[in-house]
Amino acid sequence: MSNSLKNKRVLVTGADGFIGSHLCEELLIQGANVRALNYYNSFNNWGWLESIELKDEIEIISGDVRDTAFCLELTRDMEIVFNLAALIAIPYSYIAPESYIDTNVKGALNMCQAARASGSDRVIQISTSEVYGTAKYVPIDEAHELQPQSPYSASKIGADSIAMSFFYAFELPVTIARPFNVFGPRQSARAVIPTIITQIAAGKKSIALGDLTPTRDFTYVKDTCRALALIAAHDETVGQTINIGSNFEISVHDVVMKIKELMNSDIEIIHDSTRIRPKDSEVFRLWCDNSKIKGLTGFEPEYTLEKGLNETIEWFTKSENLTLYKEGIYNV
Repeated sequence: MSNSLKNKRVLVTGADGFIGSHLCEELLIQGANVRALNYYNSFNNWGWLESIELKDEIEIISGDVRDTAFCLELTRDMEIVFNLAALIAIPYSYIAPESYIDTNVKGALNMCQAARASGSDRVIQISTSEVYGTAKYVPIDEAHELQPQSPYSASKIGADSIAMSFFYAFELPVTIARPFNVFGPRQSARAVIPTIITQIAAGKKSIALGDLTPTRDFTYVKDTCRALALIAAHDETVGQTINIGSNFEISVHDVVMKIKELMNSDIEIIHDSTRIRPKDSEVFRLWCDNSKIKGLTGFEPEYTLEKGLNETIEWFTKSENLTLYKEGIYNV
């Protein structure tokens, strides 16, 4: 059964990030009352929430999901909780794996405990397609085995497991939403699409990239956020793990070629070994089977890859946005 999100009290953790800020926009469009968690910093900076037009309609709270008492206060009176707060950069997880356990696993535990104490109606734990590792078969459905090929992936498997344990043990109405590769405006330049666009837009004659052979299922961020809202609005998704993707596979090489074409660029590709994952850690193939979310919610992606790339290129090539990125530095 579908329920409107209009006037629902909704909490988004990780709201200052790429997907979180777009999700806040989508929820506001649907008429929800949004409380947004911004990671505490002494600059009083709200991350990407600073750049959205409707930020004055959001209740923004700064804090940290690693703090149990804070999470209890944060979720008070919240009907729906989207937990996006996480460390997500795979290369940095090789350097600082303990921080990924603290934020991703303990953070999920804290949010589930807090939502249970607050009597929340829905908890949407945001996962990642990285938990599947390199595909054993394609397209990847929700029954595919989980393979922790990086500390990041392992931490998200742990977070998902903690969340689902609260469904089974305490009847907390949890859903695991598992997006495949999301892209769009505001994404970090450590991700491949912004890396390509920002280097071309900055006038580079050559572009530094890692392995171009892996394939991914790219989904435009507005589609991903609409899917998350649909999951929260449908009771049938409770207790389920649900993929979010386009059911379309493309290699990183072909994405580079497509962006070069759309940006009318003749840039040269240079292999950068520092961008290569350890041999057994690289995920070589991801392709989403999205039949489950279609069946449960009626979700259909509205953006083709080309349409999404055009909007993304348009945003990144605006000077006020491009200057926010250090295109010459590889950010792990």
